[in-house]
Parts: sequence; structure tokens; C-alpha cells
Amino acid sequence: MKKKLKEIKNSRIVKVLFARKSVVFCLIVLAVLILAAIFAPLITVYDPYKQDLTSMLQGVSLTHPLGTDSMGRDLLTRIIYGGRISFVVGLVSVLIAGGIGMVLGLIAGMAGGIIDAVIMRIMDAMMSVPMIIMALFLGSIFGKGLGNICLAIGISMIPSYARVTRGQVLTVREMDYITAGTLCGASKFVNTLKHILPNCISSNIVLMTMNLGNAILNEAALSFLGMGINPPTASWGSMVNDGYKYMSSNPVIAIAPGLFIMIVVLCFNMVGDALRDAMDPKLRGTLGKKKKKKARAVKTVNA
Repeated sequence: MKKKLKEIKNSRIVKVLFARKSVVFCLIVLAVLILAAIFAPLITVYDPYKQDLTSMLQGVSLTHPLGTDSMGRDLLTRIIYGGRISFVVGLVSVLIAGGIGMVLGLIAGMAGGIIDAVIMRIMDAMMSVPMIIMALFLGSIFGKGLGNICLAIGISMIPSYARVTRGQVLTVREMDYITAGTLCGASKFVNTLKHILPNCISSNIVLMTMNLGNAILNEAALSFLGMGINPPTASWGSMVNDGYKYMSSNPVIAIAPGLFIMIVVLCFNMVGDALRDAMDPKLRGTLGKKKKKKARAVKTVNA
């Protein structure tokens, strides 16, 4: 166990990720927000759904750090509970898109011919429509609700995973070890599962990390447009939708959940960008070279 932990600690991916202070800060912020969403009942004493019409639209105070909304509900409490919806939608949507997209990409890359052409033309047609428009169209078909929103957003993100996986398959299947496996009697199915699929996972993991923020943003947009999570369930997008009416009198109601959306999306994008650099084989060894150049420059200056 200690040996495995040491290997993980000394791995290039971990070194590259934690070499950037901005990425470390983003990881800490995401960890705090995720833990707050999980342990929400231990953090706040208020009920996110209990209405108190005597406390409507209160400003910032010690009892209500961000004030209350138009129904008298504590705004900070609803933001914390709304994080549950956002993170669940992001994770489930990305898993749906990644699972289906990787399967379609593997089939298209390995089968080739008319099957490849049909699958990729469908993916091209889906990609020609903006993701949010596709999610709106699918959401109008499936209806409101957490499961339906996850499915709508997941389906709208499938093409990117299918194209990335197909590109990886077309590259990997020409490698010598794939040919060697075929000559040794391995079937195309075995080669696909044991050799080709593992080489496609890393690039898809990076894409999943970057798409987590997009999925949360799409959920917020759908909820803002009234096609997302059913009220009174707390959701950042629906909270912005409810609060923008009071921008002139109490702007915190709309601005606070909007800031949380912006922070989470930005953090996921920065972590995904760093993870892409860490897992890119073309950049392998560049971290050590930069440190050596810096050390040489310091020695030259001191000399």
C-alpha cells in the first residue's frame, strides 16, 4: 500500500497538477464546495424548502449571511443544497455522454466502412446544433426532473466523446502491438477491449473533467429558462431565474448563485486544462526540463 501511494505521489501527472498553484487552489475550492453539498445538514440549521413569509427579501445579516429570497428561505442554505443538484447533474451527464460516446467511437473506429460513415454523420449533425439548443430540444421531449435533465444534457454531449474515441482508435489500431496480438490469435473484440480501449480512456477522462463545468452550466441555463429542475428543489439556475426580478431591490438573490456557477465552471475548466497537459505524451518530461533550466539560470546569475 505504501509503495502504491509513493508511486502515485511521484507520478508525472500528480507533479504537473500540483506544480500549478492555481490548479491546487481550484481543487481546494471544488473540494470545499462538494463537501459542503454532501454535509449540508451539518453546516446550516435552516430548511431550504420551508417558507417564512414574515422574513421575505431580507438583506445580509448575521442570522442570514446572504439574506432571504422572495419566500423567506435562507439564501445561503439554498445555495449549499443547490450544489447537490449541480454536481449530480454534472457527474451523471458526463458519465452518460462518456459511456455512450466511447462505445459509438469504438464501433465506428473498428468497424469502418458504412457503419463508421453512418455513426459519424449522425455525430456531425448533432454537433452542428449548439449544445444548449440540443439540450433544450431534448428537455422539451423528456420533460422536467433531475433524471430527464441529466439524460438530455448527456445525450447532447455524446458527439465529442465519439469523435475523440474514434480518432484514438484509428491511431492505436495501427500500432505494432495490435498487429502482434492479431498474429498471436487474438480476435478483434479481444484486441479492442484489452489494448485499444485502455489507450482511449485517458483522453476521455480529460474531456470528462472539462465537460463537468459545461454540464453544470447547461443545467443552470435550463433551470433559468424554466425547463430544468422542478420547484421548489434548490438549483442554482432556478435561483438566478427567481432572483433576477429583484435586481433593483435585492440583487444578492440573483448574483450569489450566479457567482457560484461561475466559480465552479471556472475551477473545473482549469483543472481539466491542467489534466490535459499532464496526460499529454508530447509534454512528457517538460516539467523537469523547466526546473533544470531555472536552476541553471539561477547558478549563472549567482556566478
